[in-house]
Amino acid sequence: MSAYLIALVEVTDAEAYKAYAARAPETIARYGGTYLIRGAQPKVMEGDWPIDRMVVLEFPDMAAAERFYSSPEYQEILPLRQAASKGAVAILPRYEG
Repeated sequence: MSAYLIALVEVTDAEAYKAYAARAPETIARYGGTYLIRGAQPKVMEGDWPIDRMVVLEFPDMAAAERFYSSPEYQEILPLRQAASKGAVAILPRYEG
């Protein structure tokens, strides 16, 4: 069953964030992930939207998403994102209702 990694990101240093953004796609693909949403600016229909950027990745399953996040390749570039942004990251399984 598919799983999704969702990142809510507020970029605090756009120039520094570019180093992370340049390296992330290759690492994501290596672990079977694909972008569904990348950096989209939402059209807010209700309430206050707390972030300026959202990323949604699809992986074949929860294990693949967790392997990606824990991989040496991602852990190497993760500090680049953390130094240039703030936010939250979660992994969720696909709803199969």
